Amino acid sequence: MPRIARVVVEVARNREFDYLIPARLEGQLRVGMQVVVPFGHSEARGYVVGLSDEARHPKLKEIRDTVGQAVLVDERLLQLARWMSEYYLAPVERTIHTVLPAPVRRKGTGFKERLLVQPAEAAMDDLAVERLRAKAPKQAAVLDALRAGGPAFLNDLARAAKTTSAAVRALEKKGWVRIGRQAVHRDPLAGQELLRTQPLALMPQQKEALDLVCRAMDTLEPPVVLLYGVTGSGKTEVYLQAIARALEKGQGAIVLVPEISLTPQTIERFHGRFGDTIAVLHSSLSDGERHDEWHRVRQGRARVVIGARSALFAPVEKLGLIVVDEEHEPTYKQEETPAYHARDVAVMRGHLEGCAVLLGSATPSLESFQNARIGKYGLARMPARVDHRTMPAVRVVDLREEAERAGRPNVFSGDLVDAIHSRLSRAEQTMLFLNRRGFATSLVCPQCGYVARCNECSVAMTYHREPGAPEILLCHVCGERRIVPARCPNDKCRTPAFKFAGVGTQRIESIISRLFPDACVRRMDSDTTGRKDAHREILGEFRAGRIDILVGTQMIAKGLHFPNVTLVGVLYADLSLHMPDFRAAERTFQLLTQVAGRAGRGQATGEVIIQTYTPFHPAVQAARRLDYEGFFDQEIEFRKELGYPPFGHLVCLHLQGPGEAKVQFAGEALVRALKPKLPASVKLAGPTPAPLARARGQYRYQVLLRAPSTRSMTAPLKAVLETFKWPEDVRCIVDVDAVSLL
Repeated sequence: MPRIARVVVEVARNREFDYLIPARLEGQLRVGMQVVVPFGHSEARGYVVGLSDEARHPKLKEIRDTVGQAVLVDERLLQLARWMSEYYLAPVERTIHTVLPAPVRRKGTGFKERLLVQPAEAAMDDLAVERLRAKAPKQAAVLDALRAGGPAFLNDLARAAKTTSAAVRALEKKGWVRIGRQAVHRDPLAGQELLRTQPLALMPQQKEALDLVCRAMDTLEPPVVLLYGVTGSGKTEVYLQAIARALEKGQGAIVLVPEISLTPQTIERFHGRFGDTIAVLHSSLSDGERHDEWHRVRQGRARVVIGARSALFAPVEKLGLIVVDEEHEPTYKQEETPAYHARDVAVMRGHLEGCAVLLGSATPSLESFQNARIGKYGLARMPARVDHRTMPAVRVVDLREEAERAGRPNVFSGDLVDAIHSRLSRAEQTMLFLNRRGFATSLVCPQCGYVARCNECSVAMTYHREPGAPEILLCHVCGERRIVPARCPNDKCRTPAFKFAGVGTQRIESIISRLFPDACVRRMDSDTTGRKDAHREILGEFRAGRIDILVGTQMIAKGLHFPNVTLVGVLYADLSLHMPDFRAAERTFQLLTQVAGRAGRGQATGEVIIQTYTPFHPAVQAARRLDYEGFFDQEIEFRKELGYPPFGHLVCLHLQGPGEAKVQFAGEALVRALKPKLPASVKLAGPTPAPLARARGQYRYQVLLRAPSTRSMTAPLKAVLETFKWPEDVRCIVDVDAVSLL
């Protein structure tokens, strides 16, 4: 029997510790179990990551106890956590935390138990029950309910019998019933109607794509398939039938969606096809629901997992397929340590598990499409919509010309207003997209130029106005709130007149409601969907036709299927185009193409109107033509010339602290220590202030490394970071394969 356990302690910094296995735990301790160990002068929780006969230190302490008997992290997920630690330069205890949901590893979280009442043998005697009825009619009513409906939970039974729990307890004392504790599954899908569906007949392009995916599942040649299909081409049906194939082989599957807003509709389709064999894992669930769903997967009672980024680490046994839907989405990248990218980690998990990975998108990331072009990934194309429905007609409206005609800037062009009128008259639906929430982007004094800015961040505060609520200023970075002042806060001004600059989704909703008073207008953004199930309720009303015009941010831009939507309006296409990021054009093209894809998914032809101040920008023109490959060919040359991904890798070091001078000094010291250790192939820039120079009271600086290979940057960086002395209140987040440079 192994005598030594290697343990990663939750509070340590990227180290494994040796502990003696006590005699009482010999033969019981397994890799992946959670344990309690002595640590310093107290105790801590940790995870067994290895067993050995040889100790690396002469004096060892004993493990105090295990936390339950379950293996929480199996061997392959431990391998994945170690790889993430190495690749993303993150402490291994942080990567183990990442693969385990907090409600599973946290002390005090467990299964919910309720008191279950079961009839004893005496309760089946009709004569005895009738004699009881004469003396204790309430107790007899409990037995009637129990005999009619079978075992029931105590409170439910008392309610059904129209009495109290005291009557049930009295029956227990007399030996008529037995009361015991039973775990209850907290089901996030409870109460939802399940309409079972059958596989649909596939178009030839879908059949070819499915054949390639099935070959990958059977032979791992290729191990990764990129499914490039236009919006409405039927990618989800390919996912469903590929997963059905995995289930037939006794395997499981994981399906990732980029945003929680996509989850309700995705869950509905998968639940309808696979029933209770699916589990849901995402951050909008309660802790209890996440705990129970995770354990349902671990126990093999659920074999298909659907969720956002963290669902990738679900403990699915015999994993046969991982699907990453909308694989291009930046929300797959985590901002905190470890700053992993779920798409890339999915490919690694597929490699470790020996399972196929399917990446799907109408606008693949340049990195994925390049991998398909060079043969690293398999490529399945689906260039047409199902049933040969036509792609929407896309028009670009030049807002400069609109402003010149009207004599002032207008939020809505005449073309868009006319198109909405036309849809309302035909009882068709409209979606209006603006990737900026709030009523106005800032509050400005027209006299002195004062702008309401956040005290903690280097951004203007956004003006929010809701019916029946106080007008507030809200920082979208840190969440700071202020009541809108009655006068200009500038002591030398104090004018009562404030002007709202810019527009957000609240203001769009207000304007549209005035323009079309008979239409039902709803808004979908993070302000309206904070409540649990709000996503599902809004989308359910829209699908049922009770909403005529849906105004929203990028929550409505992708993945949603509403056949009665025939018009999509993009109000300001330039918002993401001029960001200080080399991916700005790619993101703009992807967003415009995705939101355009919401139109014309039924029998009627769709129309898209894109309003912009830069109508001739290549990204806008490519989106107008819905020409992904044309955009790719142009953008890839720019990337190649500058050595940007996919022709190189980026590592961004985000330094932050409460004092700007100290953060800058730490960045300069780090660069001085790093430069001599870097090979000539690595380009180093910084430290420079981040585009968002201050957030949540922390000043932010960046150091950027760029090279053809990740290893050439991370190996020397790891060596420097292991010994680098950081100022007490300065911290550094290492972002390998950085997606956002803000």
